[in-house]
Amino acid sequence: MDKFIFEAIGTRWQIDFNDDWPAEKQSDLRQQIEDRIEIFDQTYSRFRPDSLVTAMAKNQGTYTLPADAKPLLSLYQELYNITEGAFTPLIGQVLVDAGYDAKYRLKPKKLRPPARWAEVMDYQPPQLTLKKPVWLDFGAAGKGYLIDLVGELLKQKGLNSFCIDAGGDILQQSEKNRLLRVGLEDPRNAQRVIGLAKITNCSLCGSAGSRRQWDRFHHIIDPRRLESPKHILAVWVMAKTALIADALTTCLYFFPAESLEPHYSFEYLILYPDNSIKKSENFPAEIF
Repeated sequence: MDKFIFEAIGTRWQIDFNDDWPAEKQSDLRQQIEDRIEIFDQTYSRFRPDSLVTAMAKNQGTYTLPADAKPLLSLYQELYNITEGAFTPLIGQVLVDAGYDAKYRLKPKKLRPPARWAEVMDYQPPQLTLKKPVWLDFGAAGKGYLIDLVGELLKQKGLNSFCIDAGGDILQQSEKNRLLRVGLEDPRNAQRVIGLAKITNCSLCGSAGSRRQWDRFHHIIDPRRLESPKHILAVWVMAKTALIADALTTCLYFFPAESLEPHYSFEYLILYPDNSIKKSENFPAEIF
């Protein structure tokens, strides 16, 4: 089995591929993957001074988004409506004010509720019109979508069996439907797991507040309460795409699974501080 291991968008990537891919072509393939990630990061990153998102924080106006933007922006708009604004790209300013900014100051200022979508944005693909400068943040679903895009690149190159692991968010494809066993990391001790999931030809994403903590916050902030949820330790979601799995891990901190299930096909597991769990009937895991 061949693999690529590298750092990108602030996390560790490991891409394993089972196909007999010629060694002389691997360097070129890896460069194409890293170039694809760079293009995505330069568009959507809130932490780069040269990104499109940073430009939007400085100037209002109409921006023509890249061709890959529609699935991501459309999902944000859809989930914004479903969750009544709890899932929003406009959380960017809240995160900046909380201290989670491009310089990682981690020194909170006074937080204000984010603007409403219709007040500041009009999305008519491929154009996004901002009525005033605003910090957007696509961290709740962006990495998952990027994993899917890298997966599509691998398929275009003829790779039909692979596993992409970007900071614990996984997309697995197996031409022979082989099961992948994935440990569910204990958010209180990264050296332990609370269970073992078995997946094939799908994505498994997780989110835990323990990953990035400072002051009274972690990287997920409820836009309605302006607080980081403490009633949940970790969430895992299995779905066909990493875009959906990644987005719903955040949604489940704010919004009940029962309200999301009519709209999306997914399985989930939620871990609470008292060690109790809630999971969908078909979440494919053995819990220890």
